Amino acid sequence: MGNFQSCTFLFACLFTGWVAAQNLVSAAPEHADVYFIEPADGAVVESTFTVRFGLRGMGVAPAGIDMENTGHHHLLVDHEGDLDMNLPLPASDQVRHFGKGQTETEITLPAGEHQLRLVLGNYLHIPHQPPVMSAEITVTVR
Repeated sequence: MGNFQSCTFLFACLFTGWVAAQNLVSAAPEHADVYFIEPADGAVVESTFTVRFGLRGMGVAPAGIDMENTGHHHLLVDHEGDLDMNLPLPASDQVRHFGKGQTETEITLPAGEHQLRLVLGNYLHIPHQPPVMSAEITVTVR
């Protein structure tokens, strides 16, 4: 591991410890719910399709805006493994961030079956407690 990678790794470890120590997790109302407006579970879609996010019991606010009972969407695409619900969600092709407060997007996926799930994150991209997560849906791209 080179000096740059060592420094990056050390920073990531320190930041993770700092976030955990600060208890920066936001509370979610008991009946908050995030869901897919479209596509429906089991839908057959073209390679580029629209995903619309629904939210009940909370409001949408951009990342960086710390307001009670708000958050912004994260779309999990074919995500495997567990998420650390006490840390900011990592940005990747499998965890897509909508930190400007977007409530829909157009995505392009290769042909085949794909799993999608929504997770609401607070102003720091950290999932709420209890987590506000949709059920996982499956779409098939032609």
